[in-house]
Amino acid sequence: MWNDVEAKIDLLNFSHIAKAAAQLIQDSGGEPLTIGVSGNWGSGKSSLVKMIGAELKAKAGDEKYIFLEFNAWLYQGYDDARQALLDAVGDKLVAVAESRKTAVDKAWGFVKRIKLLRVGRMLAPIGIQALIGGTLGGPIGALVGAVSGMAQAGAVAAEDIEKVRKAYGELQPELAGLLKEKSEQSLPKEIEALRGAFKELLKELDVTLVVLVDDLDRCLPDTAIHTLEAMRLLLHVERTAFIIAADEGMIRSAVRSHFRDAEINNELVTSYFDKLIQVPLQVPRLGNTEVKAYLVLLLADLAHRRGQISEQAVKEAQGKVLMLAMSGWSGLSATDIRAAFGAAAAGVAKEIDLADQLAPILASAEQISGNPRLIKRFLNNLLIRESIAKSQNLTIGFPELVKLQLFERCASAAGFEHLAKAVAASDDGKVKFLADLETSAGKGEAWTAPPQWPQVFYEQWVKLAPPLGDVDLRPLMHLSRDRKLSIAAYDELSQEAQKMLAALLGADSVIPTLIDQVKAMGEQEAERVLNRLGRKARNEQFTAASIGRCLNLTKAFPTLGPQLALLLGEIPASRRPSELVPLLRNEPWAAGELQAWADDSATPALVKRAISATKGKA
Repeated sequence: MWNDVEAKIDLLNFSHIAKAAAQLIQDSGGEPLTIGVSGNWGSGKSSLVKMIGAELKAKAGDEKYIFLEFNAWLYQGYDDARQALLDAVGDKLVAVAESRKTAVDKAWGFVKRIKLLRVGRMLAPIGIQALIGGTLGGPIGALVGAVSGMAQAGAVAAEDIEKVRKAYGELQPELAGLLKEKSEQSLPKEIEALRGAFKELLKELDVTLVVLVDDLDRCLPDTAIHTLEAMRLLLHVERTAFIIAADEGMIRSAVRSHFRDAEINNELVTSYFDKLIQVPLQVPRLGNTEVKAYLVLLLADLAHRRGQISEQAVKEAQGKVLMLAMSGWSGLSATDIRAAFGAAAAGVAKEIDLADQLAPILASAEQISGNPRLIKRFLNNLLIRESIAKSQNLTIGFPELVKLQLFERCASAAGFEHLAKAVAASDDGKVKFLADLETSAGKGEAWTAPPQWPQVFYEQWVKLAPPLGDVDLRPLMHLSRDRKLSIAAYDELSQEAQKMLAALLGADSVIPTLIDQVKAMGEQEAERVLNRLGRKARNEQFTAASIGRCLNLTKAFPTLGPQLALLLGEIPASRRPSELVPLLRNEPWAAGELQAWADDSATPALVKRAISATKGKA
């Protein structure tokens, strides 16, 4: 099994990008720098950010650079992720100052200003002046009383009073002295004083603070924006470098969502992003060569754990394979890989052949698209299924298991259902039409696809070894998607898809604006959302509303219609809703199911009349 965490070993050839970014920070000479590492979910952003930090540390050590790792997602759901980042920076600088016995007083003064800013934000409707008055006037009751009055007037939420009381209580012993020494009388001036204290502290410590911010695009919009706002307080201060891992598209979406009441346009969104990020760095998408190298190195690691090849042989081959993959324009053949493993190649012969065959599909299939995280999950699920097959004494070859799982992962619901029904209808579990397709492919004849298999993927899959036409597929189907051992992880929704799911769950019919949003989301995510809505429809006993909301997805992508038709086929005859008939009458993919309803004697008479009426109108 492979963990879904940041890679400790670079199997993606990202090290050269990390070196370039680290050199950029060094060359900045103390000037402030912000690097945004952008890429899709699972593309390797977190790994690349860690590599940049490690590369910089290896080059310059801890004397001139201090490093702070901040995972914004860990603070999702807490009161203030913005404050968490500021506190983390303050705590780090205090620890460094105390360890070096330098600028300790300034470090604690900086921490005090962070705390003061927290109280000041809570009292923004009153202003820092009220804080000063409450502090210098003495009793905490004066301050809290003022906030209580604002709460009664509706300017401050009542639940914030306790937050103010707690924050003020932490500061009361030291706050008066700090305020007496300073002349700042407003929140903006206090923010400027905070930045000044931050700058002076870094200068006296003679260090550059490198903050590695990860998982920002996993956060809800408000958390993401609050974290960005906290960074903005510290950005563009000398001796700072921020490296931010986040999908640019998701951050732009968060900006739009957070400022939705301000009617922010695309130009303003771009401006907001560009002011934060000086150097945008895109994680490269893996092509056929990179996927092949990644696959074979993962599989070689597994072979080592199974005792097929030594650890030293894997390490030696790793460097050679990655070096070959860096020249991606020339390709990476199985012969090249075997040469890289040398005498140890015999121990990983099957793994090399498997990687050579799988790489083109895993790189090009829309459902995986060379995504490192999805590739790992694909392999992990293979190992789980192989183990369960052995425990159940199922006679299943590993190459056959790989090929069918690949089909399950990348085929549409209708495409998979077509194969599953063919296996179920066969007496021996062998599928004649598949055997015919494989024979034609072997002869180089033109591809003649079943109606349910219209995409390029199916032709690629049929040509993939081993052939399955003469294999009893029933044991393989036993481990397939109709089992609880489904590839549930692949059904994980992106943040954008989660929002769309929530919007659709609030609808009970076709809404044009939702259809447009679904189109913008893409068919791959739309299919995942449809899977979720299908489960919801089953839980709601197939009400008209639960099915009606699904039509927004099929209107956006008619190719998903056969998948919804399968769901319609699950509705018990007595519960078939007549309200759906007018909605389905103009959908070509639903014609067969409506006819089946009309021909079924168990279908309610009201539904049959509705179907008959729609035929008349057609």
